[in-house]
Amino acid sequence: MSEARKRVFVSGCFDMLHSGHVEFLQRAAEYGELTVALGSDRTVFELKGRPPINNEEERRFMLANVACVKQAIISRGSGYLDFEPELRELMPDIFVVNEDGNTPAKRKLCEQLGIEYVVLQREPHPGLTPRSTTALRTVQQMPYRLDLAGGWLDQPFVSRHHPGSVITLSLEPTVEFNERSGMATSTRRTAIQLWGNKMPADRYEKVAWMLFCCDNPPGKKEISGAQDAIGLVFPGLARSDYAGEYWPTHIEHVLDEETLRFVEQHLFLLPLGPREEGFAVLENTNITSTGAKTLADATNACWDAILAHDLDSFGQSVRAAFEAQIAMFPNMTTPAMHELIIQHQERALGWKVSGAGGGGYVIFVAKQPLPNSMRVVVRRQLE
Repeated sequence: MSEARKRVFVSGCFDMLHSGHVEFLQRAAEYGELTVALGSDRTVFELKGRPPINNEEERRFMLANVACVKQAIISRGSGYLDFEPELRELMPDIFVVNEDGNTPAKRKLCEQLGIEYVVLQREPHPGLTPRSTTALRTVQQMPYRLDLAGGWLDQPFVSRHHPGSVITLSLEPTVEFNERSGMATSTRRTAIQLWGNKMPADRYEKVAWMLFCCDNPPGKKEISGAQDAIGLVFPGLARSDYAGEYWPTHIEHVLDEETLRFVEQHLFLLPLGPREEGFAVLENTNITSTGAKTLADATNACWDAILAHDLDSFGQSVRAAFEAQIAMFPNMTTPAMHELIIQHQERALGWKVSGAGGGGYVIFVAKQPLPNSMRVVVRRQLE
């Protein structure tokens, strides 16, 4: 009598089913009989900030008819762990995720339930073009923004204590970053509402100013920092200098290929999941002139290290800037974030969290790729 096959569980939205999805499912099914838990239409909207192209029943029908899938179900829960009720009911042997779906919360849940946790690298089927839902939605797309150092100095309530810079990196949308993940997703959504999926052909600073104004209409309570608009509009690297105002006094822009490649090759992201509702980063703050100066000095050191292609100094200054941030904004951090940093700090030269923290991604600077980490692609030029 043959040994019973192991039960395997995967979760996801699986909108606009493509070859990348099928390759992932086939690789997961190599571990045993495969159950797919689909995010409901409500959950997709919560996580992505948009409704799915195909509704939940269409998606369930398509997944159920993929040869390697034993069954496809719609998750009853909500949020990033929407599949938890089904996971607890089915108690599979193995839970499989892709590297961009790997989070501490998923790993911890599996450890609690005694379920083996497997992380796969996102790879296309041999001979096929890499595919993602993001890439299929449009031909030309809005980028994302990653802030490398200096975040919070674009807010007057910080830079009035001491002037300083923010360094941003514009990213190609090779990954669909979740809402509330610190990658300027809300400002990006404003840009899409304004211009569709292509930035207008005009001076970068003019376009960024237009986006900043539209993103912050009169009466808005919490103003989005200008670094969001600048990081989206300016390709490559940008350094914005702030001195107590919402808009910077100067923007320095770098498109040197060797410099962009240096940054791109040494950044590795590990997901935490989106910030929880009710996250209050502006509570318990300790904003001082000394703190703002420390952040500004670390950011200056980071910029110099990038231009010099000095990897050790790059990592050290990113970490110093992050530590200056959390000294003023302690609510940026979470226990899961600390745990992830401790897990990888021996391999990394520096680290920070995306945006205002509380979720999103831990961004590491390292010589070599970290296990299960995501890579980013720097946007070189506007078409």
